[in-house]
Amino acid sequence: MDTKHSTIFHEDFLLRSEIAKALYHNYAKDLPIIDYHNHLPPENIAKNHQFENCSQVWLAGDHYKWRAMRTLGIDEKYITGNASDREKFQKWGEAVPYTLRNPLYHWSHLELKRYYGIDELLTGENANTIYDETMRQLQQKSHSTRGLLEMQNVEVVCTTEDPLDDLRHHKNLRSQDVSLVMSTAFRPDKAFAVEDAPSFLQYLEQLEQVSAVSISNFDDLLEALDKRIDYFHENGCRLSDHGLELLPYFKTGAFDIIVIFNKIKNHKVLSQDEINYFKCETLKHLCKEYHKRGWVQQFHLGALRSVNSRMLQLRGRDSGWDSIGDFPQARSLGQFLNYLDSTDQLTKTILYNLNPADNELIATMIGNFNDGSIRGKIQFGAGWWFLDQKDGMEKQMNALSNMGLLSCFVGMLTDSRSFMSFPRHEYFRRILCNLIGNDVTNGELPADEKWLGKIISDISYYNAKNYFNGFKY
Repeated sequence: MDTKHSTIFHEDFLLRSEIAKALYHNYAKDLPIIDYHNHLPPENIAKNHQFENCSQVWLAGDHYKWRAMRTLGIDEKYITGNASDREKFQKWGEAVPYTLRNPLYHWSHLELKRYYGIDELLTGENANTIYDETMRQLQQKSHSTRGLLEMQNVEVVCTTEDPLDDLRHHKNLRSQDVSLVMSTAFRPDKAFAVEDAPSFLQYLEQLEQVSAVSISNFDDLLEALDKRIDYFHENGCRLSDHGLELLPYFKTGAFDIIVIFNKIKNHKVLSQDEINYFKCETLKHLCKEYHKRGWVQQFHLGALRSVNSRMLQLRGRDSGWDSIGDFPQARSLGQFLNYLDSTDQLTKTILYNLNPADNELIATMIGNFNDGSIRGKIQFGAGWWFLDQKDGMEKQMNALSNMGLLSCFVGMLTDSRSFMSFPRHEYFRRILCNLIGNDVTNGELPADEKWLGKIISDISYYNAKNYFNGFKY
């Protein structure tokens, strides 16, 4: 393909000093990827799915791109509507030049370059030609789902599944002779989403079926969840994940859980405190079960979801109508973690915040529970969602550096539904190397490439490999 080379996406992109370049190229660039949290469809991995075109693999399901296109006034039919895949790609090509200073601009061009060798800046003028070239390559075996992962040297992917999932695709992949490890994270959010009683009661019916437990009270619910945890554990799961506005805490007995459960079954309205108490009691039990099995637990805190009710009704959840929330985090988070730690039942924990105002809060909170038993036992998770861009990553790492130990950090994850999102690890590694390189240039760290290189390698790969020691390599 005849390409016009861009001027910024060269081998030293984002690396502003010689030491930063050396750290990236010698210690980070070629390391494998452990992507310990994402939302990839496991069926596509197990069946080694071949996408027909770049719109299917790149635009479908990507609400980052959708929000940008809507902001530019692009009609919804070209985003989630009934326009053809070629037409959708054309509109995205027209949008890309106007995403400058948004991470989409960097991500998009890195992805075109790393997966297809295309070093052009995508525009409306060349979108049709690039669509044809990417479609041609996507027909090749090298560009199947597992081929795309192999291109980025992905060693482990950890998808995210509801307790109802039968994990058939994870089992399928394990039965094949492949080196890629696909694990899962247990995501039980729907098991305590009592704010929507009708949906919750429907969920209980489904949970009854897969667990073979008749759920007539709260203890039955916990028993059913325990059975699903056992099932997930037997199938290689070693992580849990929870998406919450905040992590609620109440002393047990503050409300009567029997009364709350009966109110739910009788479709009576719960108060906000009753809702949060139910979540808290369920999570207390779950977290003790995770500890018993040596799992890692993850808490994603602070998203304000489904803000636009009109568009939610038209397009559904997870289609781009969420934002950063300003929920009070510190007191209840500290109390909840302390509750578990007081009986030494606090397992390895990763805390992610969505509001950057909480960076220092989380960075100091983890230090309260790093008790010397495990290196980096409690982690401040990488910049998440709206914060997984250059400024957000730098602020997260600076807060962690100032108030904790960056050297113990388990690094980056994609949190993505896209098989083309893995250059985000490269993006993170370049930003990390540049951050350390700036300190050397400023005379704040010694120019000891070997020592700094070890720290870079640890954050990029080895810390995660050691932390998630339950994965089968």
